[in-house]
Amino acid sequence: MSQLHVNLGPRSYDIAFGQGLLAGAAEFFEARTKANHLLLITDDNVEERYAIPLADACTEHGFEADVLVVAPGEQTKCADIAAQLWQTMIDEGCDRQSAVVAVGGGVVGDLAGFVAATFARGLNFFQVPTTLLAQVDSSVGGKVGINLIGAKNMVGAFWQPQGVLIDVDVLDTLPEREYRAGLAEVVKYGVILDAEFFAYLEQHIEAINARDKQTLLHIIRRSCELKAQVVEADELELTGIRAALNYGHTFGHALEAATNYERLLHGEAVAIGMMGAARLAVALGRMPADFTPRQEGLLTALGLPTATPADLDPDELWKLMWHDKKVRDGEIRFVLPSRIGAVEVVSGVTTDQVLQAWSH
Repeated sequence: MSQLHVNLGPRSYDIAFGQGLLAGAAEFFEARTKANHLLLITDDNVEERYAIPLADACTEHGFEADVLVVAPGEQTKCADIAAQLWQTMIDEGCDRQSAVVAVGGGVVGDLAGFVAATFARGLNFFQVPTTLLAQVDSSVGGKVGINLIGAKNMVGAFWQPQGVLIDVDVLDTLPEREYRAGLAEVVKYGVILDAEFFAYLEQHIEAINARDKQTLLHIIRRSCELKAQVVEADELELTGIRAALNYGHTFGHALEAATNYERLLHGEAVAIGMMGAARLAVALGRMPADFTPRQEGLLTALGLPTATPADLDPDELWKLMWHDKKVRDGEIRFVLPSRIGAVEVVSGVTTDQVLQAWSH
């Protein structure tokens, strides 16, 4: 096991990486919380395979442990399900000596974290991500929340976990499409923060596609290191530095909303969104013309979609983009690269330029 320390003063925590780490999860929790009651929130996809065995191990270690199960999918991340979880937690006797453990992908992590942040004005919280996307992105940084209709993650909080346990072995059972979706966020880190990492991904496509464990451990840890650097510099998104992590997301969130969170996985929408952002960056003269095919080549080699679905209306997508959290003073701001490894938040983009960027 290796560890990465996220330095946020009194809210600091460790991210553990390795193989077979779930076997020692109870000790990991015990070292980081005084809670004696664990609420494991999970979904139907991983309940039997990971959440129940983890709860049993925690019980054997001396914790009281309960498993709460929600349906998989982005539609679950809503106020109605959060309210159901709050009520169930009351029924299970949760109090300030309870801690929430998210066992699942990004939806479970965001929802469980939001419930932890709001129940009894805040409970200790752990992330045990079981998808690649959650391991490299959503489990790190403390952003938790739920969706409103047509507005993703619009209700939420910053609530840092007590620790994140990343066991690469759980990716053995991850469906291929989910695995590919997680790679979109990995590519994102290369574009926004680390040109050498972007080149590493280009050079290791075969190993990444084969889910080579050592390669996975490297790209997961490097992704977490890069995100941790941003979070440490701008934990609460006060300076604008953290907005860099939203590269491709203004386009991507509009795609998810337009398809009712049912048709595209988050990483697939982000991959398409990164292509929209790339085209916009080139059109604005911020990037050379060869950047778009280079990014597209990597995304395609990793099995990700890059084209805006032909049946979606760019005008409707443009309207949905106005629900983005980066809208300020009556205009949409975009995270765009100035070179591979560096991005900026850009305003003053015209409607026509955005509509053209949606084209494919």
